[in-house]
Amino acid sequence: MTDQTVLVLGASRGLGLALAEEWLDRGWNVIATARGQSDELNALAERQAGKLEIENLDINDADGARALRDRLDGRRLDVLFVNAGIARAIEATPATASERDFLDMMLTNAFSPVRAAELLRDLVPAGGTIAIMTSELGSIANANGGWQLYSSSKAALNMLMKGYAAKNAGDKHTLLLVAPGWVRTDMGGSGASLSIEESIPLVVDMIEANRGTPGLRYVDRFNKRLPW
Repeated sequence: MTDQTVLVLGASRGLGLALAEEWLDRGWNVIATARGQSDELNALAERQAGKLEIENLDINDADGARALRDRLDGRRLDVLFVNAGIARAIEATPATASERDFLDMMLTNAFSPVRAAELLRDLVPAGGTIAIMTSELGSIANANGGWQLYSSSKAALNMLMKGYAAKNAGDKHTLLLVAPGWVRTDMGGSGASLSIEESIPLVVDMIEANRGTPGLRYVDRFNKRLPW
C-alpha cells in the first residue's frame, strides 16, 4: 500500500479509466475526473472502498479547472496525468476539412491539456510528475502523413509543452509527454496493434521509472525517447 496520490484528468472511459484502475491496483489513491456521468468510473469507485474520488471537469473549461484546483487546495498530488483527445476528419486535408473540426481538435488535444497542467501545477510539489498523453503521430521528425489534422494537433501539444518546459526551466517537476502506442479504443479503432491491457501497465511503469528527474521527456510505453 502507498499514501501516494495521482490525479487523472479524463478518466471516464478508455485509456484514462484504465490508468485510474492501474494506479488503484498498485495501491495508490486516485482522484479521477469525468466530463459527465460515467457508470464505469462510478462502478470502479464502488469496488475500491474509498481509494477513488471522482471530480467533474470538462478539459476545455478553464473556470472548471480553476474550481478543481480550489477544491483540491492543500492536497498533495504526486502525479498529475492529463488524458484528453478527440479525432475528427481523419482522412481530411486542410482543403476538405471543416475549420470547426480542426479548431476543436486543437483546443482539446493541445491547448486545453497544457492549460490544465499550468492551472493545477501548484498542487504537485517539487519532485512530483506532470504527464500528458500524446501520440507518436505528433512527431514532426518522424511524420508519416497519416491522420493529418489530428497529427497536427498532437504536434501542437508537443510544442506547447516544449514552451512550458523552457519557461519553467528551474522547475523541479518531472515533465512527461507519454505516447501509449496505437491502442484499440474508440479513437484508435479496432485495427490498432495494442489492447488497453497491453499498453497501460507499461505506461505506468514508464512514469514510475522517470519520476524524480526534472525536465521534459518524450517517451513511449517502453521508456524510449521518441524522435520528435
